[in-house]
Amino acid sequence: MGGIDDTAVGSLREALRGPVITPRDPGYYEARSIYNAMIDRRPAAIAQCVDVADVRATISFAKDTGAELAVRGGGHSGPGLCLVDDGLVLDLSPMRWVRVDPESGIVQVGGGSQLGDVDHATHAFGLAVPAGIMSTTGVGGLTLGGGHGHLTRKYGLTIDSLLSADVVLADGSCVTASAENHPDLFWALRGGGGNFGVVTSFTFRPRPAHTVGVAVTVWPVDRTPEVLRWYREFLPAAPEDLNGFFAVLVVPPGPPFPEPIHGQKMCGVVWCYTGDLAADRLEQVLAVVNEPAPPAFHFTTPMPYPGLQAMFDTLIPKGLQWYWRGDFFDTVSDGAIDVHHRFGENIPTDLSTMHLYPVDGAAHRVGADDTAWAYRDAVWSGVIGGIDPDPANAELIRQWCVDYWTALHPHSMGGSYVNFIGAQESAERVRATYRGHYDRLASVKSAYDPDNLFHANQNIPPVSV
Repeated sequence: MGGIDDTAVGSLREALRGPVITPRDPGYYEARSIYNAMIDRRPAAIAQCVDVADVRATISFAKDTGAELAVRGGGHSGPGLCLVDDGLVLDLSPMRWVRVDPESGIVQVGGGSQLGDVDHATHAFGLAVPAGIMSTTGVGGLTLGGGHGHLTRKYGLTIDSLLSADVVLADGSCVTASAENHPDLFWALRGGGGNFGVVTSFTFRPRPAHTVGVAVTVWPVDRTPEVLRWYREFLPAAPEDLNGFFAVLVVPPGPPFPEPIHGQKMCGVVWCYTGDLAADRLEQVLAVVNEPAPPAFHFTTPMPYPGLQAMFDTLIPKGLQWYWRGDFFDTVSDGAIDVHHRFGENIPTDLSTMHLYPVDGAAHRVGADDTAWAYRDAVWSGVIGGIDPDPANAELIRQWCVDYWTALHPHSMGGSYVNFIGAQESAERVRATYRGHYDRLASVKSAYDPDNLFHANQNIPPVSV
């Protein structure tokens, strides 16, 4: 049975409270499915851990048997790093819980939780953890990579709200990493990915956010040069209450978009405003959208923050074909604008897109060396996503993404948000992501995972390996 025999699987089942699912079991297909349907890996066993004891037992089993180990949180990994063929998946999805302390406002989050779980729990208290743009994204992978989203300019990266993390290490021991305890590990966890252990819970200090101003503005794709030249100057100078990510897209066939523009290639901005919404303030702030060119459509509305986070969930559900790549940018050069215009006019499928997420504002007020995130001087984190439901289009969307990235990369800062590194990219891309932090991360890896047990990730090998 793949790389793990039946007797060994039986011993693992006896050791865990949660189920161990193999290819012979009902539910195996669902248990091995992840967000990106382009990934078709078949683990020999999936250990669905319900508590820390299960996590420790699974790690011990992997070490004793030599089984290849992958760790799955929310299952949102673009290159599918949460699955491994013929090996063992440590699945945290049963550990999906959120606890908000109403007195301190501190929120603790289970390692298998999704952003929507956190948004729902914190919203009742008028709070939010700055994280992502989709409620189905896993908290664990997003946080360990750094985390950016609608609230980044106002409140910083997700890791800037992280207070501590409970971690099961490669030797089976459990530690709480924070500024006071295991500070070297805490530094590395804030941007260094899943290299250092299994995080079973995160503790965040959420920020004030309840009802936000939401706006969507789109222009015909042939207006991309004018819009991007305006956007690159306007947004970094705008108040930090205003966040807006730029996109090239095909207008989806549904509200709020009017039918005449359905299916048309456009460029646009999705806005989030955390300032005062009284007296049509949002409309006043965004009156400037007419400056680069008349929009084909402009829509504004107040919205509960969890509603904004879930706005794209039905448009881009689990089970689509995905291929993505990304880079950081400190400016949007004229050459980059030409690339965005050219590839925006040739989007290959209705769901394929490119996003530029702002990572300035509050994110710039954290020291360059304070966390493993190495691009505190970046202004945008860009991602190109080839997306389609049809497996027959997998190569089409992959090639568009690779060609787009290849043309755009010379205009970038050289490295990428680690969560946007695509499949089959080189180890040098990981090194470029961490710049001068890479050697320090390798040293932390040596201290906490000297045998590189946790290597099914954007791997940073220990110094000794």
